[in-house]
Amino acid sequence: MDTTPGTGSLLLGDRWEADFLRDGFVKIPGAVAERTARECADLLWRRTGWDPRDPSTWTRPVHWVGDMAQAPFAEAVNTPVLHAAFDRLAGAGRWVPRRSLGSFPLRFPHEEEPDDAGWHIEASYQLPGESQHFTNAWSQGRLLLMLFLFTDVGEEDAPTRIRVGSHLDVPPVLVPYGERGASIFTFAREVDEASAHRPLAHATGRAGDVFLCHPFLVHAAQPHHGTRPRFMAQPPLHPAVEPRTEREDGAYSPVERAIRQGLGLEPRPAVDTPAAPDAGPGAAPDAGPGPAAGIG
Repeated sequence: MDTTPGTGSLLLGDRWEADFLRDGFVKIPGAVAERTARECADLLWRRTGWDPRDPSTWTRPVHWVGDMAQAPFAEAVNTPVLHAAFDRLAGAGRWVPRRSLGSFPLRFPHEEEPDDAGWHIEASYQLPGESQHFTNAWSQGRLLLMLFLFTDVGEEDAPTRIRVGSHLDVPPVLVPYGERGASIFTFAREVDEASAHRPLAHATGRAGDVFLCHPFLVHAAQPHHGTRPRFMAQPPLHPAVEPRTEREDGAYSPVERAIRQGLGLEPRPAVDTPAAPDAGPGAAPDAGPGPAAGIG
């Protein structure tokens, strides 16, 4: 369920939680103030070294910017509405506050096609001696994937593609890899095939909108066919208390409940495929599987 932009108030009722459990994400319009989003975009432009008024300087389809921790980014991830949402989805006291916003895949209109547009989930942790990041069936090291929009993003502006409800398909894929887990490159094809039947949604919205996604939501980038660059952050919400699929007190967060539903430990939502009308992106038929891995 959406917030009312600019009010900072979030309808944290049962329906909002049910949307997250069914679809694997919720959209919060206006979670970040317009002024703050604009300041973040300005700082990102400076890091690119490119001219926002001169498309001839946009020399590649994707420009990666590393961790940004300046004041506007810290402000963006610490709004009252987001903290309330973190408490509701991940559990009060179970998440670690952020002061920065991770990495930024900045996407530009370009004649070259990006090479990172495959269906995937995000990895969360590294093991000793391993160069790649891993994840396991209870999402060790990650509670949420967050998509922060710092520019307006329409259908032609390379919005992240989302397979609605796909978070329920992933836990059974990960179970055979045990506590150690595996790299996303190990199970990417399995995740792609397991979720290929899901309807498609796009993470479109206005600058300042935020999508809070289950860590197992299957998503993908896509080529930019518009005219305006797309600036987005995709940080994780890290756990202060690791997610669990078994709790003696039964106090499961929605993130944990969704994993349990995927594993058959709880009943799944009665209808677990359509996107909710007020969840933000609209549902559409899936365009088919992509390469083995990619980034939003």
